[in-house]
Amino acid sequence: MKMQWRVSVWILGAALTCGPAFVMAQSNSSSTENTATKDTKKAGDATKSGAEKVYDATKSGTTKAYDATKSTTVDAAHATAKGTTKAYDATKSGTAKGYDATKSTTVDAAHATAKGTSKAYDATKSGTTKGYDATKSTTVDAAHATAKGTTKAYDKTKDVTTGAANGAKDGAKKTE
Repeated sequence: MKMQWRVSVWILGAALTCGPAFVMAQSNSSSTENTATKDTKKAGDATKSGAEKVYDATKSGTTKAYDATKSTTVDAAHATAKGTTKAYDATKSGTAKGYDATKSTTVDAAHATAKGTSKAYDATKSGTTKGYDATKSTTVDAAHATAKGTTKAYDKTKDVTTGAANGAKDGAKKTE
């Protein structure tokens, strides 16, 4: 392990020592310098041009997207308002029709109930009067029949009682 570590340190040291010399050798050549500068400038110009194109495309796309969204949102708002108004009107109309139908049916039911109650009252009153009259007549007839029967029974009892009393008197006198 120590050996590997020493070898790594030696390679690293050699690279650090030789690196600046290699870089200086390349920078001394004038043809390489002109090419590198030109390439860097071209790369910068291309990057700038590409960034401007991306900016313009993004700005244009954003404006188009904004306009389309705005238009669609306005259309949706108008459609929603129109639909809400239609729904409100339909609900209002349906409620009014339902109210009118319920009111009419309720009034008709109230009149029918009142008429039926009146008929029932009249029928009950008539039936009560007829029942009273029939009972009165029957009661009077029964009272007369009872009085007549009571009189007949009294007369029979009187005759029998008088005869028995007279017989008892006669029988009592004879034995004396």
